[in-house]
Amino acid sequence: MTKTVLVVDDDPTQRRLIQAVLEREGFVAVHAENGDQAIARLQSGAATDLVLLDLVMPGITGQDTLKEMRARGHNQPVIVITATGGIDTVVAAMQAGASDFFVKPASPERIIVSIRNALNLGSLKSEVERLKKHTTGRASFADMVGNSPAMTMVKRLGERAAKSSIPILITGESGVGKEVIARAVHGSSDRAGKAFVAVNCGAIPENLIESILFGHEKGSFTGATDKHLGKFQEANGGTLFLDEVGELPLDMQVKLLRVLQEGEVDAIGSKRSLKVDVRIVSATNRDPAQAVKDGLFREDLFYRLNVFPIEAPALRERREDIPALVEHFIRRFNIEEGKSVTGASAETLAFLTAFDWPGNVRQLENAVYRAIVLADAPYLQPYDFPAISGVAAPPPEAVSPTSLMAAPPTLPTAEQLIAEMPKDAPVRILDGRGHLRTLEEIERDLIQLAIEIYAGHMSEVARRLGIGRSTLYRKVREQGLEGILEKGEGDDSATAAA
Repeated sequence: MTKTVLVVDDDPTQRRLIQAVLEREGFVAVHAENGDQAIARLQSGAATDLVLLDLVMPGITGQDTLKEMRARGHNQPVIVITATGGIDTVVAAMQAGASDFFVKPASPERIIVSIRNALNLGSLKSEVERLKKHTTGRASFADMVGNSPAMTMVKRLGERAAKSSIPILITGESGVGKEVIARAVHGSSDRAGKAFVAVNCGAIPENLIESILFGHEKGSFTGATDKHLGKFQEANGGTLFLDEVGELPLDMQVKLLRVLQEGEVDAIGSKRSLKVDVRIVSATNRDPAQAVKDGLFREDLFYRLNVFPIEAPALRERREDIPALVEHFIRRFNIEEGKSVTGASAETLAFLTAFDWPGNVRQLENAVYRAIVLADAPYLQPYDFPAISGVAAPPPEAVSPTSLMAAPPTLPTAEQLIAEMPKDAPVRILDGRGHLRTLEEIERDLIQLAIEIYAGHMSEVARRLGIGRSTLYRKVREQGLEGILEKGEGDDSATAAA
């Protein structure tokens, strides 16, 4: 997704110059003439990935604008622009939260490098914050990617359910992100920061399900060399997520029902029950009501788990979230793989959004992961997703190193070059067959032309050719051009002839 840069400067010429630099590199530039306009845009929620902020402006200064941004919770990277470069001013801006600074006028390369570094640093901070929330069990619905109507409904239901200990059953196709919703429920509840234990019921061998869920005592069966607490006791005080709960055998469903009703577990080989305080969030990719009709799922357990149902939508039902998801995965895998992919091209986002994604978000995640690993371009192209787009990657020599957003130029043939060359060119580059002439031949004609144009004034000839006079005289002798100097009318032609 294209990054949007907010340029805050009261000088319209400066804004236009920076806009030209940004658009040439594929960024979207938006303007604000002063700090008040910048704050108003940020408050409106309009897309803004980075702010270029002039420090000296009429009205509210750049320093005050930056402080107001941070006070209002706007954490976009800020690069300050100054015309004076005073060290005290710059230090104060950096202490207020600026990522970098440059002095006007700055070269386009300096501006772009500063912006890319700031965006990469912002991505790194976001990823660190995401991982910190994930590991500490504090991820919330605000951290979930997507604002489509379907996802907005999921967030609203989840936030309401999180305020109580009501059992939640999350349904949806495989790969839609049911565990992400479960973690958000946990992180939004009063159990946030406590244990979140996820169990894939379909991945546990049938003979180990009871031991893994409820625990066992040492020596309770062959191979039980140590005491095992079980997942319910591990999650005590927190949340237990039972993924694919519909895969549990019927006899285990009976024991699970008792734990839910009584709030206590019986470990294998234990002589007494243990009380547990666990929030249950379960999930299944099957139709639980149909599983009850087919005799694969106990009806009483279904009613016990399905107190607060949440249906996670398939990705094809919320296509408008795909660009945001792609950007999220690009940022994440850039950090994991040490890559610097800027985003996805408009053409790529168009076909990714149109695709049906039978594997849902998990399939999209893996597709972007593969594309990031193999990508050589600043922007992901359709050929980076060959299994989806059906477009094969071009050979390496066909990719333009300067602009991978456009098709590489086609080199003209020798015949085309000859036809396009001016017939009266004073210095010919090509010979009659369309091949390049030698450098010595071209140099001889160029020196001869310069001597004729400047009437033998050798000081002027040397200056125009960018060489020293002694070097020019040596080349004249080597090229046999002394005869031209003898005819010259310049003030130093006699010296050259000598």
